[in-house]
Amino acid sequence: MYQPDLSPVADSLALSSLVAALPLLTLFVLLGGLRLKAHWAGLASLAVAVVVAVAGYGMPADLALLSASEGATFGLFPIMWIVLTAIWVYQLTVVSGRFEDLRRAFGLISDDPRIQALIIAFCFGGLLEALAGFGAPVAITGVMLIGLGLAPVRAAITVLVANTAPVAFGAIAIPIITAGNLTKISYTDIGAYVGRQTPLIALFVPLLLVALVDGRRGMRQTWPVALVCGAVFALAQFVSANYISVELTDIIASLAALAAVVLFLRVWQPQGGDQARADLVGDGGSEGGSAQSTGGSSGPGAQHDRPVGGPAPTGPGTHTRTRPVPAGTVTAEDRADGHRIFMAFLPYLIVIAVFSVAKLWTPAKEFLAASDLKIGWPGLDGHVLTAAGQPSTSTVYTFTWLSSPGTLLLLSGVVIAAVYRVSPLSAAREFAATVVKLRWALLTVAAVLALAYVMNQSGQTITIGSWIAGTGAAFAFLSPILGWLGTAVTGSDTSANALFATLQQAAAGKAGLDPTLLVAANTSGGVVGKMISPQNLTIAATAVGLAGRESELFRGAIKWSLLLLLAMCALVFLQSNLLAWMLP
Repeated sequence: MYQPDLSPVADSLALSSLVAALPLLTLFVLLGGLRLKAHWAGLASLAVAVVVAVAGYGMPADLALLSASEGATFGLFPIMWIVLTAIWVYQLTVVSGRFEDLRRAFGLISDDPRIQALIIAFCFGGLLEALAGFGAPVAITGVMLIGLGLAPVRAAITVLVANTAPVAFGAIAIPIITAGNLTKISYTDIGAYVGRQTPLIALFVPLLLVALVDGRRGMRQTWPVALVCGAVFALAQFVSANYISVELTDIIASLAALAAVVLFLRVWQPQGGDQARADLVGDGGSEGGSAQSTGGSSGPGAQHDRPVGGPAPTGPGTHTRTRPVPAGTVTAEDRADGHRIFMAFLPYLIVIAVFSVAKLWTPAKEFLAASDLKIGWPGLDGHVLTAAGQPSTSTVYTFTWLSSPGTLLLLSGVVIAAVYRVSPLSAAREFAATVVKLRWALLTVAAVLALAYVMNQSGQTITIGSWIAGTGAAFAFLSPILGWLGTAVTGSDTSANALFATLQQAAAGKAGLDPTLLVAANTSGGVVGKMISPQNLTIAATAVGLAGRESELFRGAIKWSLLLLLAMCALVFLQSNLLAWMLP
């Protein structure tokens, strides 16, 4: 039996934490500093984690390697299974020719690429996070932004930053429910606290997105609609988390934000959309990677198609808005366009319908959950204890072969292929081609999750957390860092809560702080760590055709992650004293 010693180095928690942090430092230095490809950085960091586990913590080598194998398996299924099926669903829309209709349909809401990016990355991405999570929003919205003409790096960083505010309530609030199960604090109480933290992040994320897409000009010209989008999302998130349903929070917030944007654009339109479109499409054609690399149909001239129902362009590079038609006038072209628009959105309506039934309809939810297979990892289960001396539950691998979001996406894809009349042979070829395209991403995510499991089961992660938790009352400021760290390593806010929720609760008791506040802070801190997770970086890079350039995305996202983390730390600290009135 192996039981972790939290202070194995000179009986010092501080020195042990420095040693335990070596795998993470290796990962971030290789990615951000030396710009090594993600799969090599992941494998090197995994090797460091195994050495630290064996030499530093005294974990038997066979248990360390078995921990790595369990983590790698979890990385492949369900994590990469979700990404694989999500990108395959997108590819079906490309081969059927319907994605071009979808791209044109977004022009009905706005022909401004900055607004389209806001709708896709933030509103639609939030809806996907609410239903699926685990990288699916980044994969799907990334390829959609490429299809709209954004440059690959710009598109990837945009969707990474957008995939923040919805994360805490993602996958039907699984991160919060997990924290509640572990701490025995009501998950509705935790959700109410989180609903008074992450909305402040959501308020500003849309403003940041339009700045990422089009710099200062984008911020200056589109801030009213970005502010409306963020404010409505934040308000809906607060109201739902506190008074309606923790599980439905992101669904309600995403749909409310989308409706608010559509209605606001009826009375206000941003300036500079044509110039922004010309500049962004030109940028998309010049930056490394292209839409073609992901199977998209866009190119430097793709954005100048005639808008649905509108007049033809008057000159090269001209994009003309749709002209209003007299009320009650419905032409044959309008009906044809309406049918194409419906068919273009149909895949995502099918995805929403499938996930809604699977996650919200109790009989279906129970049926799918009953199919899960719990497998004690051979040679590992029963041989590892927690630091508290209890049998570790992390050595049990759950094979969610039917309830996994990836399987639900596969089912959605089969329906989509049938509706779009894509032959089974063509659909199978696209699936195989997607597997080949994701081969390095599969290796990267397997290595990173193997790293996470070795660090967790050997005690390295809990050592770092215990050291940070020993700061007393100042821990209120530092507590979101644990969630940020856990999500950055594992790519999952759920996993971050599994790692640190009980530690946050115990530290709060020692420091005389509100346990629910710090458990919520762990969840809220995790949302801003997801954008720099190697798992998410790999998914984003693969989706936009930048496989192997994850280090570039890491350098682009890390400053925003740290800035938002600092804001969250300050908020939680103030909520622990001066702003206590904000809490339930």
